[in-house]
Amino acid sequence: MELAFINLGTWEIVGIVAVGILLFGSRLPSIARSLGKSVTEFKHGVKDIQDDVSGNSEPKKLDNKREVDVERVEKAEAKEAEKVS
Repeated sequence: MELAFINLGTWEIVGIVAVGILLFGSRLPSIARSLGKSVTEFKHGVKDIQDDVSGNSEPKKLDNKREVDVERVEKAEAKEAEKVS
């Protein structure tokens, strides 16, 4: 296997993997988990961009979030400010 300008054989690769396991063995599950989440987020981002470019995108729904009426919130804050002063 050639890696850039380095020619690695089977035993060299096994040695590098063994050293990696010795150094990072306890953290490998968390590293793999975060790498998987990153790849998933990247794929979602690429899909969103492709949808935007192709024009097939539909309006997105908010995930577990409610839309807030700004005027109602401002009125409630003004009432609270009047009570305090």
